[in-house]
Amino acid sequence: MIVLKNLIAGLAAILDYGLYIYMWLIIARALLSWVSPDPYNPIVRFLYQVTEPLLSYVRRRLPVIFGGIDFSPILILAAIIFLQRFLVGTLQDWARLMN
Repeated sequence: MIVLKNLIAGLAAILDYGLYIYMWLIIARALLSWVSPDPYNPIVRFLYQVTEPLLSYVRRRLPVIFGGIDFSPILILAAIIFLQRFLVGTLQDWARLMN
């Protein structure tokens, strides 16, 4: 039982760190959209490669309103915060309650 408890707690921690890192990648990508970065910069290319699949998925399903403002990063950030509060919190509580 202790092994399962530690496994769930470890998975919750890894998931929390992964979501936290991806949240900051989305924020960096949104900030880059305000300037005109060099598209051949390795950091810019990395940010685009990591974030574009999820951003394009949300853009395809989100209707364009309000003059073409891209709300997909805001929706993704809200989803990440929800997952951190709900899923990670549930896993941590579940691990804490195991005897």
